[in-house]
Amino acid sequence: MENDDRQIGHVVSRREAIILLSAAGASLIAGCSSGQTSAAATSETADASNPRTANATSGGAPQGCVVRPAQTEGPYFVDEKLNRSDIRSDPSDGSVRPGVPLELTFAVSQLGKGTCTPVAGAVVDVWHCDAAGVYSDVQDPSFDTRGKKYLRGYQVTDAAGRAKFTTIYPGWYQGRAVHIHFTVRTNPGAPTAHQFTSQIYFDEAVNDKVFAQAPYATKGERMRNGRDGIFRRGGAALILPVTEAGNGYAGTFDIALDIA
Repeated sequence: MENDDRQIGHVVSRREAIILLSAAGASLIAGCSSGQTSAAATSETADASNPRTANATSGGAPQGCVVRPAQTEGPYFVDEKLNRSDIRSDPSDGSVRPGVPLELTFAVSQLGKGTCTPVAGAVVDVWHCDAAGVYSDVQDPSFDTRGKKYLRGYQVTDAAGRAKFTTIYPGWYQGRAVHIHFTVRTNPGAPTAHQFTSQIYFDEAVNDKVFAQAPYATKGERMRNGRDGIFRRGGAALILPVTEAGNGYAGTFDIALDIA
């Protein structure tokens, strides 16, 4: 169960949320060992120590077929139902969040016996904070951005299993390393739907370059991956490989769904 402000009945600070989510993550990981699934959908919630995930990753899977560890959704997901590839703008006024451009591509497939099959028609939701570490459309003790919808959106995978987003390199906030949240849903609304939720991280050498630039540089010393308790639960397998592209970066995140 997610411990966000909608469920626990009061607005929590980011620091409180991280502590609560860490505890919730441990419960979810333990609960996965029972093999129980919902009648409506299955949701992968284990970290890299989950035997099913680890075996699928290292047990002879085809090249490019990568089963990633799941991680917590976090407290800032809002189902905005924004079908758009470029998520930098705020639909309410057209303003664009400043930051280093990032072209993010998801390549979604399904793990089979020695094969990887592209998953077409999957819904990929993405959300993350801006360069200042602020999420849109949420209330927090340090900000209130309700009504804003920047850096949120979804895309449906094409026949090759790909979904592309134009965004900015995310910032950071107290208690967390630099990250992007995402959820992949296959057959949305169907009885056999499958949902996978996790987070994307970045190599610290790239972070160093980005956070030396405006508008990130004024933020101060960030939390690094190794100090983030959520990253330590499988985050090393969730780092996005990026290359320089114009004045920004581009990267493809391969993710194979291990659907029983």
